[in-house]
Amino acid sequence: MPALILAPRGLTAEAFAPYGRVVAAPEGEGRLYCGEMIENRRADAKLDFSLTTVAYQQLPLALRLFERHAFSSQCFMPLDVARYLVAVCPDDGNGRPDTGQATAFIATADQGVVYAPGTWHHPMTALDRPGRFAIVMWACGDAGDEELVPLDRAIEVRSD
Repeated sequence: MPALILAPRGLTAEAFAPYGRVVAAPEGEGRLYCGEMIENRRADAKLDFSLTTVAYQQLPLALRLFERHAFSSQCFMPLDVARYLVAVCPDDGNGRPDTGQATAFIATADQGVVYAPGTWHHPMTALDRPGRFAIVMWACGDAGDEELVPLDRAIEVRSD
Protein backbone atom coordinates (compact mmCIF):
# COMPACT_ATOMS: atom_id res chain seq x y z
CA MET A 1 0.00 0.00 0.00
CA PRO A 2 1.54 3.37 -1.00
CA ALA A 3 2.23 6.04 1.56
CA LEU A 4 -0.30 8.75 2.29
CA ILE A 5 1.07 12.08 1.05
CA LEU A 6 0.60 15.39 2.90
CA ALA A 7 1.53 18.88 1.78
CA PRO A 8 2.11 20.99 4.91
CA ARG A 9 0.58 24.44 5.22
CA GLY A 10 1.44 27.37 7.42
CA LEU A 11 0.37 27.01 11.05
CA THR A 12 -2.58 29.21 12.03
CA ALA A 13 -4.69 29.24 15.19
CA GLU A 14 -7.87 28.63 13.19
CA ALA A 15 -6.57 25.63 11.25
CA PHE A 16 -4.97 24.07 14.36
CA ALA A 17 -8.01 24.65 16.65
CA PRO A 18 -9.38 21.06 16.39
CA TYR A 19 -6.06 19.79 17.81
CA GLY A 20 -5.11 22.43 20.37
CA ARG A 21 -3.83 25.97 20.51
CA VAL A 22 -1.13 28.04 18.84
CA VAL A 23 0.81 30.23 21.27
CA ALA A 24 2.89 33.29 20.47
CA ALA A 25 4.61 35.74 22.80
CA PRO A 26 2.99 39.18 22.88
CA GLU A 27 4.34 41.80 20.51
CA GLY A 28 6.45 44.36 22.35
CA GLU A 29 6.47 44.47 26.14
CA GLY A 30 3.98 42.46 28.14
CA ARG A 31 3.17 38.98 29.36
CA LEU A 32 0.81 36.33 28.11
CA TYR A 33 -0.50 33.96 30.82
CA CYS A 34 -1.02 30.47 29.41
CA GLY A 35 -1.34 28.19 32.44
CA GLU A 36 -4.98 27.34 31.78
CA MET A 37 -4.00 25.91 28.39
CA ILE A 38 -2.17 22.98 29.99
CA GLU A 39 -5.09 20.71 30.88
CA ASN A 40 -4.77 17.94 33.48
CA ARG A 41 -7.18 15.00 33.74
CA ARG A 42 -5.51 13.08 36.61
CA ALA A 43 -5.52 14.29 40.21
CA ASP A 44 -2.20 12.60 41.04
CA ALA A 45 -0.26 14.07 38.08
CA LYS A 46 2.59 16.48 38.64
CA LEU A 47 3.60 19.32 36.37
CA ASP A 48 6.46 18.22 34.12
CA PHE A 49 8.78 20.82 32.59
CA SER A 50 11.56 19.64 30.31
CA LEU A 51 13.96 20.92 27.69
CA THR A 52 14.87 19.06 24.53
CA THR A 53 17.14 19.39 21.53
CA VAL A 54 16.03 17.59 18.38
CA ALA A 55 17.97 16.84 15.24
CA TYR A 56 16.60 18.29 12.05
CA GLN A 57 15.17 16.61 9.00
CA GLN A 58 14.41 17.90 5.55
CA LEU A 59 11.29 17.50 3.48
CA PRO A 60 10.24 15.17 2.07
CA LEU A 61 10.15 12.88 5.08
CA ALA A 62 8.22 9.81 6.14
CA LEU A 63 6.21 9.81 9.38
CA ARG A 64 6.11 6.33 10.88
CA LEU A 65 4.95 6.94 14.46
CA PHE A 66 2.28 8.98 16.23
CA GLU A 67 1.89 9.63 19.94
CA ARG A 68 -0.72 11.04 22.28
CA HIS A 69 -1.10 12.08 25.89
CA ALA A 70 -4.63 11.08 26.86
CA PHE A 71 -4.69 12.85 30.23
CA SER A 72 -2.71 16.03 29.62
CA SER A 73 -2.13 18.80 27.16
CA GLN A 74 1.42 19.01 25.93
CA CYS A 75 3.01 22.36 25.14
CA PHE A 76 6.07 22.87 22.94
CA MET A 77 7.61 26.33 23.04
CA PRO A 78 10.52 26.95 20.67
CA LEU A 79 13.69 28.26 22.27
CA ASP A 80 15.99 28.10 19.25
CA VAL A 81 14.61 26.71 16.01
CA ALA A 82 14.16 27.87 12.43
CA ARG A 83 10.96 26.06 11.45
CA TYR A 84 9.37 22.85 12.64
CA LEU A 85 6.80 20.32 11.49
CA VAL A 86 3.52 19.82 13.34
CA ALA A 87 1.66 16.71 12.12
CA VAL A 88 -1.64 15.73 13.78
CA CYS A 89 -4.70 13.57 13.29
CA PRO A 90 -7.87 12.71 15.19
CA ASP A 91 -8.56 9.44 16.95
CA ASP A 92 -10.21 6.75 14.81
CA GLY A 93 -12.75 5.90 17.53
CA ASN A 94 -10.83 2.75 18.49
CA GLY A 95 -7.92 4.37 20.30
CA ARG A 96 -5.66 4.66 17.26
CA PRO A 97 -4.63 7.55 15.03
CA ASP A 98 -6.91 8.17 12.04
CA THR A 99 -4.10 8.73 9.57
CA GLY A 100 -6.56 9.19 6.71
CA GLN A 101 -7.50 12.49 8.39
CA ALA A 102 -3.91 13.58 9.12
CA THR A 103 -2.78 17.11 8.43
CA ALA A 104 0.60 18.81 8.62
CA PHE A 105 1.68 22.36 9.38
CA ILE A 106 4.94 24.27 9.24
CA ALA A 107 5.45 26.32 12.41
CA THR A 108 7.82 29.25 12.68
CA ALA A 109 10.29 30.11 15.43
CA ASP A 110 7.80 32.43 17.15
CA GLN A 111 4.92 29.91 17.32
CA GLY A 112 4.42 27.39 20.10
CA VAL A 113 1.81 24.63 20.09
CA VAL A 114 -0.34 23.15 22.83
CA TYR A 115 -1.67 19.74 21.84
CA ALA A 116 -5.07 19.10 23.44
CA PRO A 117 -5.33 15.95 25.61
CA GLY A 118 -5.71 12.88 23.40
CA THR A 119 -4.49 14.55 20.20
CA TRP A 120 -2.45 12.20 18.06
CA HIS A 121 0.70 13.90 16.85
CA HIS A 122 4.06 13.09 15.34
CA PRO A 123 7.09 13.57 17.62
CA MET A 124 8.75 16.99 17.35
CA THR A 125 10.59 17.42 14.05
CA ALA A 126 12.81 20.45 13.45
CA LEU A 127 13.36 21.57 9.88
CA ASP A 128 16.39 23.39 8.43
CA ARG A 129 18.63 22.96 11.51
CA PRO A 130 18.50 21.36 14.99
CA GLY A 131 15.92 22.85 17.32
CA ARG A 132 15.58 23.41 21.06
CA PHE A 133 12.20 23.43 22.81
CA ALA A 134 10.71 23.77 26.27
CA ILE A 135 7.97 21.20 26.99
CA VAL A 136 5.25 21.48 29.63
CA MET A 137 2.67 18.79 30.47
CA TRP A 138 1.23 16.85 33.41
CA ALA A 139 2.63 13.38 34.16
CA CYS A 140 2.40 10.57 36.70
CA GLY A 141 5.46 8.65 35.55
CA ASP A 142 3.43 5.69 34.30
CA ALA A 143 2.23 4.22 31.01
CA GLY A 144 -0.74 6.62 30.96
CA ASP A 145 1.55 9.57 30.34
CA GLU A 146 2.20 8.71 26.70
CA GLU A 147 1.04 6.28 24.03
CA LEU A 148 3.29 5.56 21.03
CA VAL A 149 1.77 3.90 17.96
CA PRO A 150 3.78 2.79 14.92
CA LEU A 151 1.77 3.52 11.77
CA ASP A 152 0.56 0.71 9.50
CA ARG A 153 1.64 2.79 6.52
CA ALA A 154 3.96 5.76 6.39
CA ILE A 155 2.72 9.30 5.87
CA GLU A 156 4.97 11.18 3.47
CA VAL A 157 5.22 14.92 4.03
CA ARG A 158 6.51 16.90 1.09
CA SER A 159 6.41 20.55 0.26
CA ASP A 160 6.03 20.28 -3.50
